[in-house]
Amino acid sequence: MALVLTEKMNFDEAKCVVEEGASTVEGKPKDLFMRGIFVQGGTKNHNQRIYPVNEIRMAVDSINDTLRRGESVLGEADHPEELNINIDRVSHMITEMYMDGPNGMGKLKILPTPMGNIVRTLLENGVKLGVSSRGSGNVDESGNVSDFEIVTVDIVARPSAPEAYPKAVYEALNMRRRGAVIEDLAQAVKHDPKAQGHLAKELLNWIHNLKA
Repeated sequence: MALVLTEKMNFDEAKCVVEEGASTVEGKPKDLFMRGIFVQGGTKNHNQRIYPVNEIRMAVDSINDTLRRGESVLGEADHPEELNINIDRVSHMITEMYMDGPNGMGKLKILPTPMGNIVRTLLENGVKLGVSSRGSGNVDESGNVSDFEIVTVDIVARPSAPEAYPKAVYEALNMRRRGAVIEDLAQAVKHDPKAQGHLAKELLNWIHNLKA
């Protein structure tokens, strides 16, 4: 039975670049993108796994086949322990993947969702977010991965605490009554980009207060 495989890389390891696209609508925020290494091939990673280059190439080809069919490949802020995509946590979509040497490279677009606006606020304030591939495959005793399939690539943070930053946000929302109010507000402003941006900044301030 195939295993769920997740591999985190921080901003510098993934050689991430944050860039803006052109704004086509007056008053609309410019699209924000992240690009870099999505999956490392041919080397032992932090989880002591080795992804052969041919496995990475086939997984990248599979993602591109999905994109060519006009289907979306969505990703989350932080990542769960299963392969399903949780719509309420979607923050971005993968727009392209390609090979560069042994590595699977890619580009993703930040979406104007509640979680996407949190990611945008963090990036625009200089926070270095990383990426985490999420997929399935088999691992032998030497750590070599076979039958690898990428499901998506998530955006993650790697602060001193072991859990990623957006996950801590959701846990706090669930545990505190104040969080329920913020969650309701997020739903109320989901069709208003300017209000979403304001809410994301307020939420970021609230997170800092929780950590203080």
